[in-house]
Amino acid sequence: MQDPQAAPDWLDRFGATMNPGLARVLRFMGLDEVEVTGSGAELIDHAGRRFLDCSGGYGVFLHGYRHPRLVEAARRQLDQLAMSSRVLLNPRTIELAELLAEVAPGDLQYSFFTNSGTESVEAALKFARAATGRSRFISTWGAFHGKSMGALAVSGRALYQDPFRPLIGDVTHVAYGSLEELASTLADDVAAVILEPIQGEGGVIVPPPGYLAGARRLTEQHGALLIADEVQTGLGRTGDLFAVNHEHVVPDLLCLSKALSGGIVPVGAVIGRPGVWEFFSEAPLIHTSTFGGNPLATAVAAEAIRVVREEDLVGQARAKGAWLLPALQEVARRYPTVLREVRGRGLMIGMETATAGVGGALMSELFHRGVVAVYTYNNERVLRLLPPLVIRPDQLEQVVERLDQAARAVAAMHLEEVGHAAR
Repeated sequence: MQDPQAAPDWLDRFGATMNPGLARVLRFMGLDEVEVTGSGAELIDHAGRRFLDCSGGYGVFLHGYRHPRLVEAARRQLDQLAMSSRVLLNPRTIELAELLAEVAPGDLQYSFFTNSGTESVEAALKFARAATGRSRFISTWGAFHGKSMGALAVSGRALYQDPFRPLIGDVTHVAYGSLEELASTLADDVAAVILEPIQGEGGVIVPPPGYLAGARRLTEQHGALLIADEVQTGLGRTGDLFAVNHEHVVPDLLCLSKALSGGIVPVGAVIGRPGVWEFFSEAPLIHTSTFGGNPLATAVAAEAIRVVREEDLVGQARAKGAWLLPALQEVARRYPTVLREVRGRGLMIGMETATAGVGGALMSELFHRGVVAVYTYNNERVLRLLPPLVIRPDQLEQVVERLDQAARAVAAMHLEEVGHAAR
C-alpha cells in the first residue's frame, strides 16, 4: 500500500476508479487533501495539517475520532470473535439490545440490527407494512432517509429520486412542520408516518413546538405507526439522548445509526414497541441481515452508549450548543450578504447563506482556515456544523473566529463582484 504522504495523486486516482464527477468538484473547491488520522475533534491530513472537523462524518463522530474506550472495545472483541456464525447466540449483540431497551423512549423494547441508517429505514418501512397490513406512507418535503429504493421513496428531493423511478409506490409527501397538511392527508390506509425530529439534510430545520407530539396524536387516531428517523439526531446530538424526547414522544419505530458506531465500526438499529414486533412471532426469519448485529459492531456500539452516559455527552451538547449558536448568529449579523440565518439545537447547527452560490465559497474559505463544514444534501444554501460532542470550548472559539474571517473574505468577494457589475 502506498504511503499517503508520498502520493500527491490520490484525487486523480479517486476520479479514475471511483467518481470522476465528484473528483472534479473537489478539485474545483481545492479539497484535495488526504485524511490520515484524527483525534478528538481534529482531523489530520497527509501533510500533518490539523482541521477542526465540524462535519463530524455527517454525524458519525459524536464521540470524536478514535475515542480510546471505543478503540479498546474493538480490540478486545477482535481478540474473541469479530463476525457471527449466525447460528449460535452472541452475547455482545444481546447486551446491546438490552442497553437500547433501557435507554430508548417509553416502551421501545425490541431491536433489529443493520449496517447503516439507510438499512434501518428500509427495515422500519417493511416492519410498518407487516405490522399494520397497510401499504401507504407519509413523509415530508425536504426529508432525507437514505438512498436505497425504499428509503429514497420516502425522502423528499426529486434530484435523487428521478433517475431511479419507479420507486416503491404509495408515498405521499407533505410540508414539514405542518400538522394541518398531515391531518388532511392521514387516512386509514396509512401504514406509517416517517419523520426526522429535526430535518438534517433539509437544512437543519427545527419544527415548531408541538409538531412531533401532534404527529403522534394524529397517527394514533388513524391507527398508523410513527417512525422516528434519528439516524442523525440520536444519542445526544441535540442536547437530549433522543430528539423525540424534547417533546416526550414515543414513536412506534426508531431508527439509529451514525453515532451508534462510535466512529469505529458501521452499525444501525431499528427499535420497536412490542405490538409492532408481533409479526416476528409467526415468521422469525422474515427479515435478516448477514452482517447486522455482528459482535464487533455491537460491542463497540454498547461501549459508545456507555461513553455517552458516563461522560455526559448529552449535557456537553446542550451546554456547548447554548454557547455556540448565539456566537454564530452574531457572526451572521455582521455579514448579512453572506449569512441569512443560523439555527439548530444542541450541536446540530445549520448556517443558511444569503444567496445561492455563497455556500461553496464559504465552505472553501473555512476549509483553507482549517475548519471542515459540509452542505446539507437537500438544501445547498445551508452549511451544517455537526462537531464531535467532545470538542473543547477553546476549539469552538476558534471555529467562530475562523468563520468570522471566512465570512469577511466572502463578503469582500461579493463587494468586488458588485463593483465590477456596476462598472
